[in-house]
This record gives sequence, C-alpha cells and structure tokens, in this order.
Amino acid sequence: MTFDEFKRLTILSPVSQLADIFLLAGDIHATLYTGSKAMHSQILSIFNEETGKFKQFSAAQNLKITLERRYKNALVDSSRQKQLEMFLGIRLFKHLPSVPVQPLHVLSRPSGFLLKPIGSMFPTSSSGASLLSFKKKDLIWVCPQAADVVELFICLGEPCHVCQLLLTVSHGADDSTFPSTVDVRTGRNLDGLKMVVEGASIPQCGNGTNLLIPLSGPISAEDMAVTGAGARLHDQVTSSLSLLYDSEELEGELDFLTRVVALTFYPAESGSPMTLGEVEILGVSLPWNSVFSNKGTGARLTELAKKSQKDSNSFLSGSDTNPLSGTSLSNQAVSKSAKQGSANDLVDLLTGGDILSESVFPPVTENVTYGGGDLLDFLDQSAVDYHSPETDHKPSTPQDGTPQDSGTQKYINCVKFMAGPHMDRKLNYREAMKLEIERLHLNLSAAERDRALLFIGTDPATVNPNFLLDGLYVGRLCRVASTLALLGQVALEDKINGSIGLGKFEDNVIDFWNISRIGESCSGGNCEVLAETKATLSDSSMLSSTEGSKSVFLCSQCRRKACQVCSAGRGALLLPNYTREGTNYNGLSNQGGSSYSSQVDLTTTRSVALDGVICKKCCHGIILDALVLDYVRVLISSRRKARADSAAYKALDEVTGSLFLDSLSERSQSSGNQRAVKVLKQLLTGEESLAEFPFASFLHSVETATDSAPLLSLLTPLYSGSQHSYWKAPPNTNSVEFGIVLGTLSDVSRVLLLVSPCGYSEADAPIVQIWVSNKIDREERSCVGKWDVQSLISSTPELYGPEKSTREDKLPCHIRFTFKNPVRCRIVWITLCLQRPGSSSVDFGKDFSLLSLDENENPFAQETRRSSFGGANKNNPCLHAKRILIAGCPVKKEMELTSPESSSQRNWLDRAPQLNRFKVPIEAERLMDYDLILEQYLPPSSPLLAGFRLDAFHAIKPLITHSPSSGADIWDTSDMFLEDRYISPAVLYIQVSALQEGIGSNMVTIAEYRLPEAKPGTAMYFDFPRQFQTRRISFKLLGDVAAFTDKLPEQDDASLRAPVVAAGLSLSNRIKLYYYADPYDLGKWASLSAV
Repeated sequence: MTFDEFKRLTILSPVSQLADIFLLAGDIHATLYTGSKAMHSQILSIFNEETGKFKQFSAAQNLKITLERRYKNALVDSSRQKQLEMFLGIRLFKHLPSVPVQPLHVLSRPSGFLLKPIGSMFPTSSSGASLLSFKKKDLIWVCPQAADVVELFICLGEPCHVCQLLLTVSHGADDSTFPSTVDVRTGRNLDGLKMVVEGASIPQCGNGTNLLIPLSGPISAEDMAVTGAGARLHDQVTSSLSLLYDSEELEGELDFLTRVVALTFYPAESGSPMTLGEVEILGVSLPWNSVFSNKGTGARLTELAKKSQKDSNSFLSGSDTNPLSGTSLSNQAVSKSAKQGSANDLVDLLTGGDILSESVFPPVTENVTYGGGDLLDFLDQSAVDYHSPETDHKPSTPQDGTPQDSGTQKYINCVKFMAGPHMDRKLNYREAMKLEIERLHLNLSAAERDRALLFIGTDPATVNPNFLLDGLYVGRLCRVASTLALLGQVALEDKINGSIGLGKFEDNVIDFWNISRIGESCSGGNCEVLAETKATLSDSSMLSSTEGSKSVFLCSQCRRKACQVCSAGRGALLLPNYTREGTNYNGLSNQGGSSYSSQVDLTTTRSVALDGVICKKCCHGIILDALVLDYVRVLISSRRKARADSAAYKALDEVTGSLFLDSLSERSQSSGNQRAVKVLKQLLTGEESLAEFPFASFLHSVETATDSAPLLSLLTPLYSGSQHSYWKAPPNTNSVEFGIVLGTLSDVSRVLLLVSPCGYSEADAPIVQIWVSNKIDREERSCVGKWDVQSLISSTPELYGPEKSTREDKLPCHIRFTFKNPVRCRIVWITLCLQRPGSSSVDFGKDFSLLSLDENENPFAQETRRSSFGGANKNNPCLHAKRILIAGCPVKKEMELTSPESSSQRNWLDRAPQLNRFKVPIEAERLMDYDLILEQYLPPSSPLLAGFRLDAFHAIKPLITHSPSSGADIWDTSDMFLEDRYISPAVLYIQVSALQEGIGSNMVTIAEYRLPEAKPGTAMYFDFPRQFQTRRISFKLLGDVAAFTDKLPEQDDASLRAPVVAAGLSLSNRIKLYYYADPYDLGKWASLSAV
C-alpha cells in the first residue's frame, strides 16, 4: 500500500493532532536546552493537508531559529551558563559570592539561658528568658524606668568563639525607647569577661528590624595604640584608604571556650524606660562529641592537634629544626648589610645612647618555590607551611631597651638591609611588599611590626605599601588582583574536576606567584633575561646570586632562556590579553613594557591553559605587582587560619589535657566508648547525666595545680582522657568551690564524685557541701546537704589509697551524695574543704589530764597526718577528684503559652512621641574620595540639627579575596574551624564633622558611629550627642571599605570596570539630615517633609 492510499483510507485529523503534540514536545525540550524552538523538518507535516505551505514556512522558521541561537550563544548566553554551573555545583564562589562555607550557629538557644533575671515595668510570668527564644519574634520587653543600664548575662548552650550579635529592634510607637549603644564582653566564665566591643551604636529603626553587630576577639589596648586604629577615627585630615590590604590589621583573641556573653545596653535618654527584643549570639563551636568519640571531624581535629604538638616540640628542641627556616634568602647578603650598618650607627633620640648593640641575625625564611609536581602543583600544597603561633612574638625589651625576640630582631635586620644602615633610603612598592612577606614568614603581627619600626625610629606609614602608589594605579592594580583571584579559583576547580585521571600535566618548578625574596637575584649563566641582576638595595655589592636558581626555562613570548628568579609566576599566564607598550607608573619601571588593553572574560567556563613560562621582561609590570599583592593576601589568610587552628588546639588541650592526644590510638582500638556507656548506666541507675561537657560548664574559675589535669576534665565524658590523670588543687589550698551550670533546667537527685586513681588518705578526705540555685546570686542559693568523706573511709576501704583493681567490668571508685528530695535547679554549687588539724570536739574532763606532761595526751599538739596520695608533696594534703557527675532528670520544655499584653502595657506602647523628625533642606552637596565623603551645605536659616538618616548599604563581603593557597576545595570544611571573615571581621564607621563658627575653617568632629549590618535599604536614624547649627557638615565613611564589593549583577564582567571601592558603599542619596519638632506647631505642609 502506498502512502497516498494510506492517507486516502485514514482519518487524518487524529494523526495530525498527535503529530502536533510531538512537535510541541520538541519545542518545549528545545526551549529548555537552547532557549528557542526546535527546527522541524517537513516530514512531520505529511499528514497535514497544506504540506506545501508548511514547507515554505518551516524553512523561514528554521532560519530565524538559527540566527536567534547564534545571537544567544555569542552574546546573551551567560544566564543559561550560570544555571548550568549552579546545577553542576561549580563556580559557586562567583554565583554565590557571599554564602559562608561554614555557617554560624545560634549558641544562645535552645539551651542557652540568662544567668540573671531582668526586671520588667509590667507584671509578667517570665524573668526575661523569652528574649532568647525564637518563638518570641514580636516580643517587646519593657525594662523598669529607673534602670540607667540593662545588663544581660547570657550563658551559651555550648562553648564557642563568638562572632556576631544579632538584635531584633522592638518598640512601640516611639522608636527612641530602644537602646542607643551596647557594650559586649565575653569570657569562659563570670571571672574572665573581657571587653570586645565598647559603645557599639544601635540606630533607631522600624519595629522588627534585625541589626547584626560583627564581633572579633578581645583586642589589646596597646596594640590599638601602636597601630593607630583608635586615632585614625579622630583624624580630621582625609587619610589614604588601605585599598590593597589591611596592613594595620588588629588581631583579636580567639577562644573556642567562650561560654558567657555580657551585654550592657544604654538608653537613648537617661531615665526613660528601655524596650528590648530578641537577642541572638552567633558563633562557631568545635565538634566536641566527635572529639570524645574519636570519629569524623573530631578525629581529624585531634589528629591535627597531635601533629601540631609534635611540631611544637621539635621547634623548641633546637634551631636546626625550625620549620620557618629555608634557603631561598641570601643570608650572607643580609649579614654583610647588617655588619656594615652596625647597630652603633643608630642613636636613641630619647637617651642619646646607642641602640641595637648586640649581634645581628639573618632573617628566618623558607623556600617558597616548589620543585617537581604537576603543572598545577601550587594547588596541591600550601603556599606557605604556616605553623601555628605557639610562642608570643611581642618583643621583650630588657633594661637596655633592646628587643630580644628573634623574629622581631630579624625583621629589623631586613628593614636595615632594604633601607640602608642609616635608614635614609625610601622604599618603593615592591620592596615594601617584600618586607611584608618577610614579616608574615616571621609570624609577626602588624602591631609587633609597628613596635619594631618605632623602636628604630621609623614611621610605619613610610613602609606601608598602600601609600606608595598613585591612586589611579592602585585602582587598576586592585582590579587586576581581583581578576587573578577569581581565575585562580577557576583553575583550582578545573583541576579538581579533572583529577579523575583523564588529564596529564607536566612538571614545573615555577609556582603560582614565584616571588623572589630579599637577597635573591638572577643566577646568571645561561639566563638571557637578566631581569633581576640586582635587588635595587642601598649597596648592591653586598648581594650574592641565589644558589637555588640553577633551572633554566624558555619564555613563551620572547623565546629567551630565563632562570627561576627572572621568570614570572604561572598566575601571569591567566592574564594573557595584554599588548606591548612601554609605560611607567609612579616611578616603577615597566619591565615588560606592556599595558592592560583588553580584559579577561570571567564568565568563561574553562581556565586558561598554564602550559608555559613567561619571563618578567615580557610580563606587564602591573601583573607582577598583582602577583605580589595576591601572595601577601594569601600569607595574611594563612596567618589567620594558623591563629584559628592554634586556638582550636589550645581549647582541646585545656579541656582534655595533653595526655588525651597520647591515648588516642589506645582508645580507638579498644571498646572504651561502649564501656563508658555501660558504666555510666550503672552509675546513674536509670537517670541522666546532667553536667557533661560541652553542655555543662563552670560558672567561676577555679585554681588548678600546674601538674593537674584541666579543670574542664572534671565534666568530660567517662574514659575520654587518660585513666591516670585527674584534677587537683594547688598546694596549701584548703577549700575550692565549683559552680556548675547544667545543660538544661533539671530535677537533680544526687551528685557523684569519682575518686582519683590515687585514692584518698585521712588528710585528703574533704568535707563536701552542696547548694542549688537558678541564679548567680549566692544569697539566693539553698543548701541541700553536707557530708564528711573522712567518715566514709572507715566504712568503704576502697576509697583509701590507690585503686587496686583495674578490671574493666568493675565500676570506678566513687562517692554518692544523695539528696532527700529532687531539687529543680540550673546551677549546682559544690564546695570541697580539707579538715583543719584539731577541728574535732575536745572533752577536757575525759580526753586528757591538765597535770599530765605526756605529749600524746595533748589535743593541741600537731596531728601526725598520713601521707597524701594526690599532692606533689606527700606530707601536705591536697584536694583532688577524677570526675563530677550530677544525676537527675531534665525538665521537658513545654510549649510556652504567650500571655496576652496587658492593657496598660499596650497603652504605653501605643503612646506616640511628642516630637517627630523632619527633613532639613540643603543648598548643595559634594562627593569626594570614591563617594566615601559627603559634604552638605546648609542655608543660614536652617534649624538645629538633631541627627541623620542613613540607608543601609548594598555591598557584600565576598568569599574569594585571593587565589587559592592550597589544593583543597574551598567548600571542604574538614580542616577549617573559622573563616577569614569571622576571624577578622570587616567593620564600617561613619564620622560626622561640622564647621563651627569662631573656630576657623577647621572641621570639628561631632560624633563617630560603629555601623551595624542590616538589610539593604533599611532606614537607620542616628541622633547627634547634642543639637547644633552649622553651614557645612561632612560625613566620612571609614573602616574596612576594601573588604566589601558589589553584587555580581552590578558588575560588568566583560569590561571589568568595577569601581575600586564598592558602588554599594557610595554615600550619594543615602544621608538625610533631620530635626525634631512638634507636628502640631509646624502644620500640615511641614508634615510632608517627615524623614
């Protein structure tokens, strides 16, 4: 049967509809994949009666689709590419630039609580605990009117490093009832609270607004004074911005055992009631549960801590094993320079005497180039083998005023080597960056560097690389460095995705940066480039060629031979689109003679092939500067990570002790965890352990002997540490008190004291007294019992002397202190006291004769005690214990019923303020310095200024700030305890200055505000300390402005013309001045100008 006969005998309508459905499905699939309809052939229309017309229409339609697809693929394909990359999970650092790798946890709930109740103006059943509950988002807590300040003592659910404070603005019709400033103190207990933020500004915002206050660790006041961090905020002269990197970074103390956060709120108006909303504390805690079980991330943490401990011991054993030493620096050159410019040439300006009279040491260095490995081996190993700072590098200055710290002294030698023996040579950008590289390799902080420079009479600003370049060139350099960082991450992802064995890479000894250190120069010989024959120092004859640069490479541009020192880093190959053009920038010679003409398309999905070497003469000077800048940023990030790692290892050691690491292999091979669970069930007899670390902690610090196990080991799980270690008090301590905070509100029935392996003697046996309470006030606690352990020794011989049996099926030696009735509490106080000699009662009629001279019958004679089994001195008694267990049942958290607001409270909240805010008209305004300074000019008849409104910025904190320092994926959190953004958080300040009459043309600082983070566009109102009138007012944005960037949709990736400073930080159309006035006095027309 022919097709025409089939067509004549078949009903074509159903078949044609099925063909249309098939065509429609093809169009849907093609639209999903290509963004356009499918190109259909005429065979699909054979059942249509108008086949000829469809043939002509199909040809025209297919031509249209072809042109449309070509246009989309060439120009507007980025959206589909972005969808594809996000679906595959690649380039997330570009599509989600501000998403944290390791999100913070809210440690203030669910088990966090207030150690001290808060008063309320209106009667309520809660004592302020609802301020920490996420179920009370609309809570408005009204504090008493007589309170000048309100303090919140928050006990966190787990120990952590506190990173952020999140406040929910809550108020009624009057927004001035919310606090204006807050002080934040953190510590491990109530005795160790340290100031973290003082006087952080809280703007007046709408009800329900969330304000985020970044927190760093406690910062030394001396470090702030040395770096000038406090003085820069009060500087009236427009200071240069640190756009390259924060060279004066303040390093706060990192502590993963922080447990108490104290917040002090101050009212906007003294004597007026304050309203509070929800308070949240965000931080990062260590995986304690997996640490004790030796599994997962906890096992990895203990492994790294053990390795760090071994490295520290090898570092302290001798100088030959110094992990920071290396051979890349010409030590002879530095020694010669130091000898020629002896310390006697420097004179102390204060005393007139000589300084630095002792011998000079060459700087400690390490080899930063990588021999062997594949083409991207810079992604397989750390750029710097950064070791955790086990020792304090602050220079110790003895009586003669000379720093004895080796790192500080070696840095001073490097400065003298670069600037000359008389410190009369001005350094350029690259030389100053080399000094920063040496400083970071020597593990010195910015404050320690400034101390060293001030000691030799050098202003730290003269060696600050941020101030040694022209402003226009700094902008271009920052853009090139940002491009290099993103392309480095692309290369890392491509290497990880291609590491399945499909690609083969060549060996190369040139790393990503290939930065030559101080004293390195061209090896000569076969090198034809000779780019760095001398290091432009004060006396080039001091230099000797580097011994480790014998390898010779072929430049892919000029085809000349180049040594390792004369070769640029492989990162330069990621920026190939440059033309040759001789240009000088700010006195820096353009070694390559090329300028930046076209930009790199960051939307490409593949990385540039790094299959060659380019010499420094063929590489543009701005690329070489960008490589140096990127390398410094990598070193700063490595230092931050080393500080976080060191804090994590320190916290682990202060909880479990050093013996815990030594027993890891033994515990991992035995069934210690199963045994601990079985023994714990037998000890608790059906109840739960209520005081177990990390959920329980100590309220106050307790003195501990130097050779004792850590204090927190008393609360760690059974068999989590060494079986022979135990806690003990210092010698001659007769009494200790443990204030134990339980993990949750519980009904406590008894306390168990696990005896130390040494056992008790008659002198060591303490008197135990126990109190319970729900508050930190000692006056409100109630006593539940007092026990004499010495009386138990006679009835329980196992308590006396060292433990004799070591069978695994035997319960550990312990003492039970059972309460008469279960007590509901959150804090348990336990006091251990040694009995005093002769404290027992004496009967003068029966115990002895007054006329007898027998010493044995004298009750006041010194009692002959038995030897102490726990103390270092066997003749002195000692307080000691193995573990403290608190048994009982936790109280189940019932659903809290929201009590309705009373009518008096609602009436008070609905009370409108007497004065409203109205906009102050301005005549003109001017923006300066990347739109970070705003000057407004006001008419002579302007009213008294009361404050200003600031709309929250639209900038973000990017995750990627430098190229990868190792081959690890940035989303891999196995070796990451804290992100860089939380170690040194970026904080913005705004300074307000005004022109005052009678003072001249100088601007007077009115106030400075620490800006919180809020949702973009949020209106924030800041009141001035006092109302004033002026003709000109200035707003200056200060702080870490370089740490912010714009969102990717706001950037032009094709031309890479992103501003140096994020456009989202611009003060243009963002600030409005206001004054207070009664709306009834101004009338209806004036009410239209409300801010």
